[in-house]
Amino acid sequence: MSCNGCRVLRKGCSEECMLRHCLVWIQDNPRAQGYATLFVAKFFGRANLMSFLSSVPTNHRSALFQSLLYEAVGRTINPVSGAVGLLSTGNWHLCQSAVDKVLRGGGAALTESSDHLKEAESEERIESKKQPPSNTTTTHHWPSQTTDTKLLTLFL
Repeated sequence: MSCNGCRVLRKGCSEECMLRHCLVWIQDNPRAQGYATLFVAKFFGRANLMSFLSSVPTNHRSALFQSLLYEAVGRTINPVSGAVGLLSTGNWHLCQSAVDKVLRGGGAALTESSDHLKEAESEERIESKKQPPSNTTTTHHWPSQTTDTKLLTLFL
């Protein structure tokens, strides 16, 4: 019998199926397994997904699939920085809620999360314009008057 990932991708499944072991972390929910597989396969491409999975040892494939799902969702919400950008800006909750939406079958509704991110980023830009960055210091070394006088006498 085909696993839920292969069923969604309409490919043959065997006992040695790479996808079957990747979907273990999505417990007892065949629809969620299918939604996750479809979303990742649409984002990265079916051939690339299978290539990614075959490039790691069997015991790491589940973690890789989960990572690919989070990155695909992160890039859908934040195309520039992806999941890492969401984490670094404090918007990781958007990525988590979007993954939950994908697992419930609402992959197309991720643009709503993207709108919340745009609002949060614009508020962050406004705040950063109000305050100078704390990690940069500018020091100016102005020459003393005696140095200026010496330079003037050299050129005259």
